[in-house]
Amino acid sequence: MANHKSSIKRIRSNNAKRLQNRYYAKTTRTAIKSLRTATAKKEAQDLLPKVSAMLDKLAKRNVIHKNKAANLKSKLSKKVNALSK
Repeated sequence: MANHKSSIKRIRSNNAKRLQNRYYAKTTRTAIKSLRTATAKKEAQDLLPKVSAMLDKLAKRNVIHKNKAANLKSKLSKKVNALSK
């Protein structure tokens, strides 16, 4: 167990941030899944900017790597563009 007040506080804050990061990451994964399973082009085009923004926020907060976010956005946009009306 930690002996210093600052280390005890750091443990508490790290745990709170970890839970927040897990929540945002899981929410984004769910949104990505719903975008991948979308069959209507209009629905997918509406979802794509929201999912892209979520990925950008995760990359900005260092929850995921910026290149991973870029790769996911690229793949998702390719999928949306390939959908028929």
